[in-house]
Amino acid sequence: MLQVSKIMPQGAGLALVLLKRAATVELDWDIRQKSRFEATDSLGRQLGIFLPRGTLVRGGDVLVAEDGSMVKVIAAAQTVLRITACPSHGSPFDLVRAAYHLGNRHVPIELKPDHLKIEPDHVLADMLRSMHLIVNEVSESFEPEGGAYSTGGHGHAHDGDHGHAHAPAPAAAPAPHVHGPDCSHGHDHGHDHTHHEALPVAIQTHPHKPHSH
Repeated sequence: MLQVSKIMPQGAGLALVLLKRAATVELDWDIRQKSRFEATDSLGRQLGIFLPRGTLVRGGDVLVAEDGSMVKVIAAAQTVLRITACPSHGSPFDLVRAAYHLGNRHVPIELKPDHLKIEPDHVLADMLRSMHLIVNEVSESFEPEGGAYSTGGHGHAHDGDHGHAHAPAPAAAPAPHVHGPDCSHGHDHGHDHTHHEALPVAIQTHPHKPHSH
């Protein structure tokens, strides 16, 4: 058995000619969410995969075997529920609501601009249909979201050179006025703190009267 302990997310850095020559292995989501499993590649070789725990294997990733050979992963088609908004009585926002309710149930979801995909579940299918969504059973690859903290190297890293420039951060807003213990409490705290130009104030004076003894 050929041991595999390295993964290159989406074959990053590899020449296209190497990717085309690489052996392939088709894996469904049940297998690809595991970090320890066995598989047979397109050359008939038995692979023993031992990846860091928490690693999610995605279609397009490249596994590197102990002998240096590479195996490209193909996300195998499997039975999933494809969820779309009703064009007559709904709107794309219905998919946002559906994703919210499915997420509350910790259901793995593949998010697409115009549809969602989940693993088959007749109870969830009935719930979604009651929300006026269209649910169809299809055979397609399944690539659910891995979560913001999932490992596997598929996130957008922010600890190095991105290869692109980010827009400069907006200037910080001025700090709000905070009333401390030395503030006068004889005014309304709901007033506008905008400073206006000071205007001259007329001062009325009174004639001085001599004191009588």
